[in-house]
Amino acid sequence: MYLFLAFLLVPIIEIALFIQVGGLIGLWPTLAIVVLTAVLGTALVRTQGRMALANLQRSFAELDDPTEPLAHGAMILLSGVLLLTPGFFTDAVGFALLIPGVRVAVFRYLKSKVTITQFQMGTGAQFRSGPTPFDDDVIDGDFTEVRPRQDPSKPSKWVEGPHQH
Repeated sequence: MYLFLAFLLVPIIEIALFIQVGGLIGLWPTLAIVVLTAVLGTALVRTQGRMALANLQRSFAELDDPTEPLAHGAMILLSGVLLLTPGFFTDAVGFALLIPGVRVAVFRYLKSKVTITQFQMGTGAQFRSGPTPFDDDVIDGDFTEVRPRQDPSKPSKWVEGPHQH
């Protein structure tokens, strides 16, 4: 329902704003503002996106929870989409999402509305020191030995090529 309302109300708001602003300053200045905000927004999204990517890489390197850097990246991406969409309302929301404090507030609000049941990082390998319930289970299987088709003294085709010495 919220998505339906957004698709219904946002174009109506944009059309109303275009009519109001165009009536005040004229057609060409209005169009110039729309193009200028798209260009300026693209530059700001690019710089903010680089910083968000660096924060995400840092969180992965330090094995921190990447939820917040991912959320910031998603909001910056949404900001870029809104800034490239012609209109004053979408530009205002897009520029607002480029402000780190606004993103933090949106993240905190969304975090209060979402419940995470489990979060795990790493390879997923689990090491246990005691017996497990599956220790007594036996898995039977058959195998077939596959022999290579080429002479084992020759290197494989994966290492041959223009860089081979």
